[in-house]
Amino acid sequence: MAAKICTLDFCYENSLVKIVANRNCPEIKLAGLTVGPFDEGNEYEIYFWVAKELASAGMVHFREDDILDATKLFKAQWKEGVQIPGQISELPGDFYPKLRRFIADLKDQASKQSEKYQEYDRARQLARDIVNSRLKKIVSISAAPAQSDQVLKKFTSEERLVYDQLVKIISEWKTKILENAGER
Repeated sequence: MAAKICTLDFCYENSLVKIVANRNCPEIKLAGLTVGPFDEGNEYEIYFWVAKELASAGMVHFREDDILDATKLFKAQWKEGVQIPGQISELPGDFYPKLRRFIADLKDQASKQSEKYQEYDRARQLARDIVNSRLKKIVSISAAPAQSDQVLKKFTSEERLVYDQLVKIISEWKTKILENAGER
């Protein structure tokens, strides 16, 4: 399971994201990859790992709607909490990779600025609430009869891994429990 999540994370690192150039920049040639040139204020689509490096150098920034922040995290937690029992809200497919990076960034900031610790702690608690709530629902949905695509499309790739494993385990368990049940 951990290896599959690492693979999903690798795919996220190599996915295309939209960025906005902070300043004019000439073409940059990397081993087998060329990025740019960039014109200040224009939007471009590049690999996440490249965007992260260019953003840390101050050359570009991610679009606001593509960044997970405390407000979006709170909205996701609230949205999950108001669902009726057995219902799960839809999260963006890249929610968990963004969540991991958001929490890691806050942790790094908190280690350098003690006033950021409270923000980091609150974000971790919200993340934990979302994960626990969704996991309970995934377990419940896994034990129920086969689900429609309508329900399954609300799962992220990471959640689908858990769901598929649980369905297999529960199905095997039910078969063993009920095997020869009427023969005694």
